[in-house]
Amino acid sequence: MKITVKTIGAADAGEIELSEAVFGREPRLDILHRVVTWQLEKRRGTARKARERSEVARTGKKLGKQKGGGSARHGNRAAPQFVGGGKAHGPRVRDFNPGLNKKIRTLGLFTALSVKASEGKLIVVDDLDIEAKTKTVIGALGGLGITSALFIDGAEVNRSFALGAANVPHVDVLPVIGANVYDILNHDTLVLTRAAVTALEARANG
Repeated sequence: MKITVKTIGAADAGEIELSEAVFGREPRLDILHRVVTWQLEKRRGTARKARERSEVARTGKKLGKQKGGGSARHGNRAAPQFVGGGKAHGPRVRDFNPGLNKKIRTLGLFTALSVKASEGKLIVVDDLDIEAKTKTVIGALGGLGITSALFIDGAEVNRSFALGAANVPHVDVLPVIGANVYDILNHDTLVLTRAAVTALEARANG
């Protein structure tokens, strides 16, 4: 699969051959669903468990007589209304950290890349070397026809571009190691640098 490479200024910079193993896979909605669900569940925090009535160390002796005390007839210090008593209906530990096979995660990433390529929403740029100004970045995005995009660079993100894009809404920048299914699908356009393409294809071969 061949695709035209652009500069960040929207000029042509040659062509690049994309690997079918990474950018030419059949769409698998079931795989995408599994990976996105796994990612979102991994983000959820686990509640800290509270000790309930049966778990606190308080005396079970009756506090006073059944009648004549002039107050409620309490039977246990572990009741929730007492200081040191157990929590009534407190938070319980729930597991939001399910596992997912590495093979499925990798397949999900390549499927998401293939979906963007098949929809014509994949752009490959030579690099992200640009002046570190928001106005300059917005002008470059306009030249590429981008309103919402995820930029994926090589091992390290171009600092000037990252600074310039920090205040631009609907635009995110990631190093190639941070490429993930949720962020790819959550943006209209995916923009890869040559370095990102090389690294992603190396992952398929490794």
